[in-house]
Amino acid sequence: MEIYQGVLLGILQGVTEFIPVSSSGHLILGQHFFNMTESMIAFGISVHIGTLASIALVFFKDIKIICTSIFKPVSQKSDVKLLLLIITGSLPTLILGYIIKIWEDVIFSSILLVGCMLIITGTILWMTINIQTTQTSQKKSMDTSEFTYRSAFIIGVVQGIAVIPGISRSGATIATGLFAGLDRKMAAKFSFLLSIPAIIGAEFLQLSEVTNQPIIITKATIFGTLASFITGYIALILLLKIIDRGKLHIFAPYCWALGISTIIYNLISL
Repeated sequence: MEIYQGVLLGILQGVTEFIPVSSSGHLILGQHFFNMTESMIAFGISVHIGTLASIALVFFKDIKIICTSIFKPVSQKSDVKLLLLIITGSLPTLILGYIIKIWEDVIFSSILLVGCMLIITGTILWMTINIQTTQTSQKKSMDTSEFTYRSAFIIGVVQGIAVIPGISRSGATIATGLFAGLDRKMAAKFSFLLSIPAIIGAEFLQLSEVTNQPIIITKATIFGTLASFITGYIALILLLKIIDRGKLHIFAPYCWALGISTIIYNLISL
């Protein structure tokens, strides 16, 4: 892989990891465009670490509060519930992610599947338009006392399904949070905090599969990781502002257009 290819794929990962248009789907399409057939494990792990670092930077205060709340007196443990909600949501993600991974050779090589899932992602995003309209009058952000474990579990199930490329993890989980009655800020915050253990778990699983293989960190991987971190940070800040304004549905037409184009391209090239 050339350095410019690593940078372009890193930018693609950084932007699409947070903008709800499916980062895995775009990476597969990007690899197909560049005609890359070599193993991308080391590169994939690295660029995901880059976007994980951008999440940690943006939500550093929340992560710190969650970690320190464990040591607070019982009377001050309101923040512990957020940790328990994240654990609740992570369990179905772990199970479903492991099950879906059994078919990864088929799932992660089909651009036809990516196209179909992008259309589904666009539809999910568009469905949030009415829900967000009913929330425009809310001025005060909800706290975790109104957040049920049932909602966290359902969001975790959706995150597990979003392992399928073309399904946007951020878009699907935020939309599900809105459907479950969360306000926009809480839905977004929980979505990205929930992604942290999911990303870490997925990367450890990837590493465990290549313990007997040399992992070579190239210049393309290093520059790609830096690109994913920088663009990921910018994209996440931008997305949070878009969500706060109730405009998550604006990404639906892009997902539909790319999905339909991908399906047509796949059919033509058969």
